[in-house]
Amino acid sequence: MASAAEQLAANLNFSAFAKATELHKRLLFTLGALIVYRLGTYIPIPGIDLAAFERAFSGQSQGILGMFNMFSGGAVERMAIFALNIMPYISASIIVQLMGSVYAPWEKLRKEGGEAGRKQLNQYTRYLTLILALVQSFSIAAGMQASGLALDPGPMFLISSVVTLTGGTLFLMWLGEQITARGVGNGTSLIIFAGIVAVLPRTIGNLLALAKEGQINAGVLLLIVLVLVAAIVFIVFMERSQRRLLVQYPKRQVGNRVMGGESSFMPLKVNTAGVIPPIFASSLLLMPTTAAAFLARDPSKVPEWLSWLPGVTAQLTHGQPIFMALYAAMIIFFCFLYTSLVFNPDETAENLRKYGGFLPGIRPGKRTAEYLDFVLTRITVIGAAYITIVCLLPEFLISNLGNSFYFGGTSILIVVTVTMDTVAQIQSHLLAHQYDGLIKKSKMRGARGR
Repeated sequence: MASAAEQLAANLNFSAFAKATELHKRLLFTLGALIVYRLGTYIPIPGIDLAAFERAFSGQSQGILGMFNMFSGGAVERMAIFALNIMPYISASIIVQLMGSVYAPWEKLRKEGGEAGRKQLNQYTRYLTLILALVQSFSIAAGMQASGLALDPGPMFLISSVVTLTGGTLFLMWLGEQITARGVGNGTSLIIFAGIVAVLPRTIGNLLALAKEGQINAGVLLLIVLVLVAAIVFIVFMERSQRRLLVQYPKRQVGNRVMGGESSFMPLKVNTAGVIPPIFASSLLLMPTTAAAFLARDPSKVPEWLSWLPGVTAQLTHGQPIFMALYAAMIIFFCFLYTSLVFNPDETAENLRKYGGFLPGIRPGKRTAEYLDFVLTRITVIGAAYITIVCLLPEFLISNLGNSFYFGGTSILIVVTVTMDTVAQIQSHLLAHQYDGLIKKSKMRGARGR
């Protein structure tokens, strides 16, 4: 027999959605915030030669700048006030999260600090975001000035560019937090999602242009569509996949009553690392490519001992066999590294022992930690293989279609996972609305009975 929650979830429909006025407000707020973000990606920072910058960017669009441009929804190629996007905040969050696992004071805050500790770590994340944004914005401003892209180079150009780019990142950080608190879904993820979706029409237009020019035939175009649909289905299936470990709690005598004896499941996601491994891997691989491309603009400035760099980095571009092999190896490495940092088998086993839980057939303590590590390693192999396959599919398309098709596997992963998370939160709000309706009805009936 289905539970009450399952029955309510089965009854969710458009009628229930129409009555959920609180959800309507949240959705409108989220939509309005994303519109503000998209408008900001079209406002350029002051003092740059846009035509010269566009020409300079076109030569670097397949490097790390192209990847950041994809995440920012085209803000980088327009050098808009949101060119840094939310990436410094994401980098700061990852650094704080990793430090919370290896740095003792922060680990204590994370484990024992409770809500106050979580707020303190969030504050550290904001401070680190500011530092990263200042460093990155100054590097960008100095690079543009050195490349002759500034209309009026000098200290004022550097200061105005740093303030504008840093302010744009801090505003997006605040906007993401507001979406999380007052809207629907994770604000940071939705901002990246909006940027990626914004460049989808261009990607589709490039494919149609290739078909119109006869560079690809209708059969190849249909194959691309089928591969992308299959990839989306595969991502949904794998992101919902988990290994459930049975956890039992012993019975105990409390007076004349027997308490406990329940059982539950510990879900272990197949993809514990999320989208972090491909982001790290692609960033590290594309950095030398971008640097070499800047050096190649003026060969006379390339030192003799670096004469080999352009030839090597030419192989580290999208669609090249060496790039794909290194990309796959680094994704697998970061999958295991990040999973080991975010999931601690010893800590989980200790928490189970503390609350009286145990895995059937496994002794509490060290044996439980070893078993958790064994299971996690096995499913991480599957998760790493899944992410590698998804991220290499677009690379094979690029190798056959050229750089006109540029839509990375990381982008597909982000779009699908954020969509799934947002839909799940909408369903949660609808379910909560139905519960509220049932509670109000029960109170009214109770009042009438009196």
